[in-house]
Amino acid sequence: MGALETLDWIVIGGYFALIALLALWVIRKSKNTSDDYFLAGHSLGWFVVGASIFASNIGSEHLVGLAGSGATDGVAMAHYELHAWCLLVLAWVLVPFYARSRVFTMPEFLEKRFSPASRYTLSVISLLAYVLTKIAVGIYAGGIVFSVLLPDMRLGQLDSFWIGSLLVLAMTGAYTVLGGFRAVAYTETLQTVVLIVGSALVTYYGLEAIGGWGELKETIGADKFNLWKPLTAVVDGKALPFEWAPVEEVDSSGKLVRQAWYFNGYFPWLGMLFCAPIIGLWYWCTDQYIVQRALGAENETQARRGSIFAALLKLLPVFIFIVPGMICWGLIIKSQAGEAGGLDFGLMLTEDGQDIADSGKAFPMMVKNVLPTGIRGIVVAGLLSALMSSLAGVFNACSTLFTIDLYQKFAPAASEKRLVQVGRIATFAMVLIGMAWIPVIKGSSGLYEYLQSVQGYLAPPIFVVFFFGIAWKRLNAAGCLAALLVGFALGIFRLAVDTPLKVYKDFSYPEESFLWIVNKIYFQYFSLLITIASALAMILVSYATRAPDYQRISGLTYGAISDEDKAQTRSSWSALDVATSGLVLVLIVAAYLYFQG
Repeated sequence: MGALETLDWIVIGGYFALIALLALWVIRKSKNTSDDYFLAGHSLGWFVVGASIFASNIGSEHLVGLAGSGATDGVAMAHYELHAWCLLVLAWVLVPFYARSRVFTMPEFLEKRFSPASRYTLSVISLLAYVLTKIAVGIYAGGIVFSVLLPDMRLGQLDSFWIGSLLVLAMTGAYTVLGGFRAVAYTETLQTVVLIVGSALVTYYGLEAIGGWGELKETIGADKFNLWKPLTAVVDGKALPFEWAPVEEVDSSGKLVRQAWYFNGYFPWLGMLFCAPIIGLWYWCTDQYIVQRALGAENETQARRGSIFAALLKLLPVFIFIVPGMICWGLIIKSQAGEAGGLDFGLMLTEDGQDIADSGKAFPMMVKNVLPTGIRGIVVAGLLSALMSSLAGVFNACSTLFTIDLYQKFAPAASEKRLVQVGRIATFAMVLIGMAWIPVIKGSSGLYEYLQSVQGYLAPPIFVVFFFGIAWKRLNAAGCLAALLVGFALGIFRLAVDTPLKVYKDFSYPEESFLWIVNKIYFQYFSLLITIASALAMILVSYATRAPDYQRISGLTYGAISDEDKAQTRSSWSALDVATSGLVLVLIVAAYLYFQG
């Protein structure tokens, strides 16, 4: 079991043919206007909006990273997936403001609420963030998938990692360049269906292989099912209080123990309680990569319902990505005990076979080991869907930001045709950057933690200026710019401190020096420091300078909303929207109550 067979290749070929036909159909429908190319002509219905949001979020880094975290840490990462409630904030709080503004991009909204300077600042930082996180991480994760599923594929000097990554990059880039956002949204809808079905099949066959849910829990231990890790570090079997534990300290088995800031090696509940929601609200409510789908909706009603639908879909990854990783670890335990004959997880383990060396291979190893022929082809198509949808989304978001927020400002007389051309060139440039970044990201480790930490350093000031700006009409353009500059300076400083340690293995800071302390502060706590500094900068500078013109920002902040705006928003939702939102909250609470070990 493991190698792709003829039926699998037929299924995969059929998937690519379907994607190509759908993209061709959408490209033929597209109009050569900026509104159509970047926002699909405001024509998307709720199902396409929701499916597209989900597909954009669930990239290959989720398949690789979440399953890997499931194998090593159990359900610890489920906290991030249970942030589906953030999409309800988008639906009920932010969508009315975005719909009234009729903007193409998030930086454009910031310009309307504050100033052009804040728009340019956010555009540049967003493009940088996309290269550091979404493009780089997506390509790296996709390469891992191919290296596991097709390890023997070679073309000259290129191995399966390079061949698979380049092929998917080329195909994704092609339909994104030609079809724009409409092509991205519609292909993502198809990819969502394939991804959910394929991943659910991995969970089903994985549970069948290990003997069911109860057997899984018994095999890997109830601790792996606990979201609520204690606020302590454990050294040599003893719980330490909230204090510093040296990095070099080991327990009686010789296993390295992380400093107490990591709280027993898991994401601390304190950080999850305060920091993780900040990252979630930034990502789901203010990031161009996600919100562009809501901006492309036909109207406020469709945007809201699409966001609520995406919230429901967002609850699935716990069971179709994290659980397969947990099953993978359970099968490894059983195979080592001679209870799961015929399964080969050697590629994931250390040389002595006692620990996981590369957790990122958990999901593709499950595909390789537990799925029957034909089904394996569907799931591989789902893996490809994740890679393609995430890359297509970021390519289109980058082209939109570059064209609308930067190029159009320097060339205000540019024609609609020229804007579309520049958008296509920008997308092509993103494809080239993605290809060039492969050698850099290929050698990295800790994929999902890397992603969350970089976002934790860059997201806080964006969260502050959007949410504070919408909630507090007195905050002005000077305060917004101060928050962005202070927050980004702190975030880039932390990245600069961390980077040498990641690039040069022998590099280290003098113990207990300032830079050593900065590096040792857990990323969620440093993220909170950035949030506090950004908020203080925005409030203090705003109140030290002149109040904004409330007439100019009418409809863009609470306290400056007309009765007509309120009536229009009220008419855009019904009892069904409220009930569905309530269902999302009930399911989130149920998940938190269940996963207590």
